[in-house]
Amino acid sequence: MERYLPRIIDDIIDKKLKTVGAILIEGPKWCGKSTTGKKHVKSIVEFQDVDKKNYYDNINNTRPSMFLDEEKPLMIDEWQMYPVVWDAIRNDVDKTGKQGQYILTGSARPIEGSITHTGTGRIARILMRPMSLYESGDSDGKISLNDLFKGEVQTNVKSKFKFDDIIKCIIRGGWPLTLFLEDQNEVAKNYFQSLTHEGIKNDSVIEYNSDRLSKVIKSLARNISSITNISTIEEDVKANSETFSRNLLENYIKTLKDLYILENVPAWNGKIRSKIAIRTKEKIQFVDPSLACVSLGATEESLKKDLNTLGLLFESLCIRDLRIYADSIDGKVYYYRDETGLEVDAIIELQNGDWGAIEIKLGEGYIKEAEENLLKFKNKVDVEKIGEPKFLGIISSTEYSYRTENGIYVISIGNLKN
Repeated sequence: MERYLPRIIDDIIDKKLKTVGAILIEGPKWCGKSTTGKKHVKSIVEFQDVDKKNYYDNINNTRPSMFLDEEKPLMIDEWQMYPVVWDAIRNDVDKTGKQGQYILTGSARPIEGSITHTGTGRIARILMRPMSLYESGDSDGKISLNDLFKGEVQTNVKSKFKFDDIIKCIIRGGWPLTLFLEDQNEVAKNYFQSLTHEGIKNDSVIEYNSDRLSKVIKSLARNISSITNISTIEEDVKANSETFSRNLLENYIKTLKDLYILENVPAWNGKIRSKIAIRTKEKIQFVDPSLACVSLGATEESLKKDLNTLGLLFESLCIRDLRIYADSIDGKVYYYRDETGLEVDAIIELQNGDWGAIEIKLGEGYIKEAEENLLKFKNKVDVEKIGEPKFLGIISSTEYSYRTENGIYVISIGNLKN
C-alpha cells in the first residue's frame, strides 16, 4: 500500500531494533503489521506467497537457515507458517550478536511445541492492534496520556468529535483499509466472515464449525466490557445450539485469543487499605469494537435506540485506544472492581509504578457520578504503599475537555493521544 499513515508502534519498533536482534510484531489480521513492518526493513520474505510455496516447503525440509539469506534488516511475514524459522533466527542472533536484524510478523500463535526456545533476550514481542482514533485522524491529539502522567495537560480544549462520529468509528473499527474505502463498514464485515468461514484451528487441532463460532462470538459480544463467568457464555450458547460442551467452548475462546481477536482486560491488584475482596476475573473485551458490532448486527440506527449497548461498545473503543497509547509509554491497562460493587473502568500502570485511574462514560449526564466514583476509589487505595495517582480522569463523548473543581480531568476521546 503506497498510502501509509504513521503508526504509534513505529517508534516502539525503532526503539526495540536498537536493543535486540529480532522483534516479533503480533496482532490480528488486517491491522497493518506487514505494511508497518516493511517500513523498517530492506528485504521481505512472504510465506503466504502461493507461487513460492513449493520452494519454501523445500527450504523448510532441508536447510531452514536459507530463509535468512536476504539483505538485513529482513522481514518474514506470517512466520508461524514455517515455525522452524523462529529457531533459525534465534541461532543466527546468537552467532552474530547484532541488533535489528529481523522483523517477524504473525496473526496467529504457532502450534504448541513447534518451536524449541522462547527466544527470550533475542526476540522481543510487540503487540499491534487496529488503529487508534489519533492514528486514523479522528482525534486531534490535544491531550496526551503521557502528559497526564507528567501533570502537563492543556485543558479547556474543544473536540471536533460529535456523537454521531463516535458511533461511526465504533462500527467502522480501526482497520487501516477503511480509511481508503467509500463503504468503510464493509471491512469489519469481511473480517468477520473470513474469521468464521476459514476453518480455523487452535493448538489442539480442532476444526471449527463456522455457525458455532459465530454463536460464541455473538455471546461474547453481548457481554462485552463485562465481567462474566464462562458458565454464562455456555448457557447463552447452548440456548442457541443443541450440542456444545464446556471443553469445546473453552477451545473456541482460546482460539479467539490466539488469533488476537479477544483481548480481555485483567484485574488490577493494587494495594487497598481495607480488607475488601477485589475481583480477579478478566473483563471481556475485543481487540476492536467493530467485530462485536458485526456479530450483533449493530447499525447506527439500532445503537442510537440502545444506549446501554452503545455505552459498552464505547468503553471497548476507549480501552482499545488506551492500550495503544499506554504501550508507547511502557504502560498496561487494567480494571478495578471490589465486592461492594465499586468499579473503575481503566487503571493505567506504568513500568516505573506510576498509575492513573479512568472512568469511561458516554454522556455528559454521567460525569458527576463518575467523578464521585473516582474519589471514592482513591480513598480506598493505600497510597502510602503504591503512591498517589498521577491523575484521575473521565473519558467521554463530550465536546470539551476540561478539569473539574476536584482536579479530575474530563477528556473527550476526540482529544486524546499517546
